[in-house]
Amino acid sequence: MPDLQPLAKIDFRSPEDPVLPAPLPQVPEERAQARFSLAGKRAIVTGGAGGLGYTTSTALLEHGLSGLCIFDRDIETGQVAASSLSTSFPSAKVIFKPVNVADETMVTEAVESVVGELGGVEVLLHCAGIVGVVDTLEMGMEQWNRIMEVNLTGAFVCARAVAKTMINKSTPGSIILVASMSGHSINFPQPQAAYNVSKAGVLHLARHLAVEWAQHGIRVNSISPGYMDTVLNEGDHLTEARRIWNERTPMGRMGKPEELCGAVVLLASNAGSFMTGSDLRIDGGYTLL
Repeated sequence: MPDLQPLAKIDFRSPEDPVLPAPLPQVPEERAQARFSLAGKRAIVTGGAGGLGYTTSTALLEHGLSGLCIFDRDIETGQVAASSLSTSFPSAKVIFKPVNVADETMVTEAVESVVGELGGVEVLLHCAGIVGVVDTLEMGMEQWNRIMEVNLTGAFVCARAVAKTMINKSTPGSIILVASMSGHSINFPQPQAAYNVSKAGVLHLARHLAVEWAQHGIRVNSISPGYMDTVLNEGDHLTEARRIWNERTPMGRMGKPEELCGAVVLLASNAGSFMTGSDLRIDGGYTLL
């Protein structure tokens, strides 16, 4: 039998000097604005070149973000997205990095580059992910591993890289992982075992990191979107599926990408300063049934 190494001790105790949110202004109007303000904060948004990532990036900038970096594998789309956001928000510095979120070396180098260009990072919004709809009996291991690699390992790699720079710079921060209602409930009628399992892993990863990193002033939360009405869920081939999705959703419809923005801003700002390890389901009630 091989020698067993001693288990590392993980200290989940609260820090001696806990990080407290900055006091809000006394004037009601100023206090309301400051509660959700991201003024002076810098963020990385993975998968930010289009769809949900682009929409939530826009919301972060609308609330005063001073610096933003988009991570995405699609170089052309990423550059266009960064250019568009930079034009819309000229007071903020918006940059783009071509990144495979599952590549630890690439992510580490990209985060270090962002810190150098923006001066730091206080927010990570991890949107990057892929889905695979295939009968489990027919799914090859290559596809299973790829989905796990991008969705779950990618979340781990990006969260850890950003947390390290936050800790090294003694900067409190917020990490938001995009999970899915699929981590809570089984989708129908499409078979997507790998995606569902990967998102369930993201949910538990966020809870663990929330406990482990609280002592550093880092909050880790997740959001779980339901069916969103995006270009990925359009097309005649999805007509019947969309009908079923709507029927199984108490609100009777799919969500709009903009309907995720409030939760993201809440978790990134002082408005969510006592939230960590939480998951916000934004699914029109789908997981209630």
